[in-house]
Amino acid sequence: MPSFDTVCEAKMVDVKHAIENTSKEISTRFDFKGTPASVELKDKEITLVGNADFQLTQIEDVLRNKLTKQSVDVRFLDKGDVQKMGGDKVKIVIKVRDGIETELAKKIQRIIKDSKIKVQAAIQDGKLRVSGTKRDDLQAAMALMRKEITDIPLSFDNFRD
Repeated sequence: MPSFDTVCEAKMVDVKHAIENTSKEISTRFDFKGTPASVELKDKEITLVGNADFQLTQIEDVLRNKLTKQSVDVRFLDKGDVQKMGGDKVKIVIKVRDGIETELAKKIQRIIKDSKIKVQAAIQDGKLRVSGTKRDDLQAAMALMRKEITDIPLSFDNFRD
């Protein structure tokens, strides 16, 4: 039975390169000299540190530009709230999405079921496996998901015929 997996995974190597390039640019820019401005990646969380909110915004803009140059969709980023640190420093934690959340997977499942396409969707730990009897039905399901789900970048892999 033909099937494919719907996933939401960023290429962490490209994210790491973008963060390294952002860090280099921050260290050489004149407006960041003498400030605690920095970017770090731990696990799947990016931490931006700066003196004020506007500085965090500038660092985030640089990061988004570098991610775009590395062909990483910025919709993978889940921005948190600005937090105060000791002294006059502030930080923000941006999470890199990995996997499809259960609520979104259920929403996609409902969209597929309501479309009357003859495929089944099953949620499997951060992935959504779609299977059907015809390859054309699977391609129609892919097109439907691309059209309906625009807030996160979905990719399709593990296509089996």
